Amino acid sequence: MKDVLEDVVPALLFRVQSRLYALPAVHVIETMRPLPIERLADAPPAIRGLSLIRGVPTPVVSLSALLEEDTHFSRFITIKTAGGAVALTVNDVLGVHSIVASSLRDLPPLLKDTGSDAISAIGTADAELLTVLNAARLVPDDLWNSFSPAGASA
Repeated sequence: MKDVLEDVVPALLFRVQSRLYALPAVHVIETMRPLPIERLADAPPAIRGLSLIRGVPTPVVSLSALLEEDTHFSRFITIKTAGGAVALTVNDVLGVHSIVASSLRDLPPLLKDTGSDAISAIGTADAELLTVLNAARLVPDDLWNSFSPAGASA
């Protein structure tokens, strides 16, 4: 029984457009309705701007712009990353689910060459393709540098 319990990973499932994604729950701070966003001049397309979350100015990153085409959003997912907290824009949050780690696979060799460090694994959930994201690599360093004065790292 112990082996089965160790093989289960709690993850937050959510949608961006029609695709299903997961983030390990350990990286998730909270989910919420979107808050007002203060746009930043000359920001890269994936950066929506800054939002005041729990009294702290927090970068808002369009997950759809990082992974595919930018679209509307209806929720924020605030996560912990190496550079600090970030709010991701998503279409729908489905909740925390237990994912059997052995059901996840590394990216096929052809997809590893795409340079997307943000994707850590793929699998299925209810017969639907599930993409597991790597929170530590989700926001590239060049995006972090654009939040800081004179390119200093956050």
